[in-house]
Amino acid sequence: MNSNVQPLRSVMVERYVTPLREGGSMPAVVEADDLGLYVLKFRGAGQGVRALIAEIIAGGIARALGLPVPEIVLADLNTELARTEPDPEIQDLIRASGGLNVGLDYLSGAVNFDPAADAVAADFATRLVWFDALVSNVDRTARNTNLLMWHGRPWLIDHGASLTFHHAWDGAVADPGKPFAPIAEHVLLPYASGLAQADAELAERLAPVVLQAIVAGVPQGFLDEAGVDGAAYTGYFQARLDDRSRWLQGVIDARG
Repeated sequence: MNSNVQPLRSVMVERYVTPLREGGSMPAVVEADDLGLYVLKFRGAGQGVRALIAEIIAGGIARALGLPVPEIVLADLNTELARTEPDPEIQDLIRASGGLNVGLDYLSGAVNFDPAADAVAADFATRLVWFDALVSNVDRTARNTNLLMWHGRPWLIDHGASLTFHHAWDGAVADPGKPFAPIAEHVLLPYASGLAQADAELAERLAPVVLQAIVAGVPQGFLDEAGVDGAAYTGYFQARLDDRSRWLQGVIDARG
């Protein structure tokens, strides 16, 4: 199976536009040298570089599964931009984040997904719940859906809190098939009616060559700072897929 994973583009941040204070790590809308607007995730934020690694890997896996994710780019940030910001907190964040960061294409005009008003197809819900269980994403609840409606379609955002296994991780793979208990709070779990039927097809999309290509998009500097080798991430997800019967059954049981 060939990988269709595209390399991440690189852009240079030229202007800080506005903070997004509803995010715990205070991301910001910035303008880059390609004239595009991006939501910038700062490596100097409290969650550190592992949150950026999670954005790249989880976003790549989601896209491989046919789920809509804004384009992810590597964004080079010059700390000189701090000089034009009056807010000391923003100044400190920019100064702590010089060099490469992660940006996501800004979906202008998008609105937050409302589970009471926005309908989704069962196939989309199934793929999303399966994906979030795979990547251990704790941020897809009714309180914080991390879904946007844009041009009538739901889009996935903000995967910095996924890959919960890799915090203080040394790269060892232990119990990769462990069920993911927080999936019981997933906002779309009631609509994910085809989990058992979709499982084989979804897993097939994540062949080793695909996982390797996704992880290859993580800058070596991020991996060095985290103290984890890229091959460890590939090995973890391959092992989790090989032992997926346990965590998949956990999802099905949570759905009741």
